[in-house]
Formats: sequence, C-alpha cells, structure tokens
Amino acid sequence: MRYEKGHKEATRHRIVEAAGERFRKEGIANVGVASLMSEIGLTQGGFYNHFESKDDLAREALAVGLEGMRERLRKASTKTGDARLEDLVNGYLNARHRDNVGSGCMLATLAVEAGRSEGPVRAQLTDGIKEMVKLVGSILPESLKPKQREADAMAVASCLIGTLILARATDDPQMSDRFLDSGRRAALAVVEASAS
Repeated sequence: MRYEKGHKEATRHRIVEAAGERFRKEGIANVGVASLMSEIGLTQGGFYNHFESKDDLAREALAVGLEGMRERLRKASTKTGDARLEDLVNGYLNARHRDNVGSGCMLATLAVEAGRSEGPVRAQLTDGIKEMVKLVGSILPESLKPKQREADAMAVASCLIGTLILARATDDPQMSDRFLDSGRRAALAVVEASAS
C-alpha cells in the first residue's frame, strides 16, 4: 500500500504527541508501547518503523514538550523590565497549567521520575533544566552579575517547578491555590532581593 508524501512524518508526529501527553499524565515507565500505539489506531510493530526503542521515543517527546516551555520563556523575554518575569511566573503558575497535566511543562511532570533513573531520558531532562535556567536568566535584570543571574535563575526555576509539583500533588483545592499564590510571590521575591 502506497501512502501520500509526508505520511510517515505525520504518523511519527502523532506518536510523539500522544506519547508526550501520556508520559506527562502517567509517567514514562507506566506507558506501554502496545497501548500507546493502539490508542492512536496503529500496531505495535509499526512503532519500530519510527523509533528504535521507547527511550528513543521518550527523548523525542521530551524535546517536543520542552519546546512549549521555550516558547513561553521567549514570549516573556519580548517584554521589558519586571513585566518579563511577572508574565513568565503568572503564565507558569496558574490553575490552567496546574489542571492540564497532559499539555503542561514536561519538567514538572517528569522531574521526579527522571531523578530515579539513569540514561538518555534523564540526560534529555537535564538539558531541558539547563535551558530553562538559561532562558529564565535571560529575562532577569541586566544589572545582575553573571553568577548572581545564574543563582537567581536557578531559584526562580526551582520555585516554578517545585510549586507546580506541590500544587498538583495535593487533593485540597484551596491548599493547591495557596501553593500557586505563594510560589508566584516567592519567584518574584528572589529577583527583588537581588536587585535591591
């Protein structure tokens, strides 16, 4: 059977998108290749026309998922002054992001799982964390010296990711909202303290 031009790329994209959503919701270890392929109407054997292994798929899904985080940071970096950081923090720590695990930040959903593993997936996540720190640093006040900029960017990234993890972990909606509010204030306070 002949397929239209671009069919293989489109199929690969469908697999990556479905995997990214399932990995966020269930964790990489809990998603089986057979169930993933069945979910999108393909056979398990077809998986190997696109990927060498589940780790290969996980690396690509992480790369695609991290692009959403990059885009959010790029949008914040087009603003000026304090609005850049406020826009980033408010865009990351909100109820919509908290409640949409399947389309949210890969770093917040997979950090704990990656911390328990070794290999290429952990390396890909580490690269994503480094990139997040670098991009957050790029929107911090220009008056900060390089070491302080990196330290503040790491603190802000920790506030964002840690807050989102805790806001999602609790089954108490009011506590979850308080985590989001406290995390926003803490992330902004990091930079205010350095700038003063």
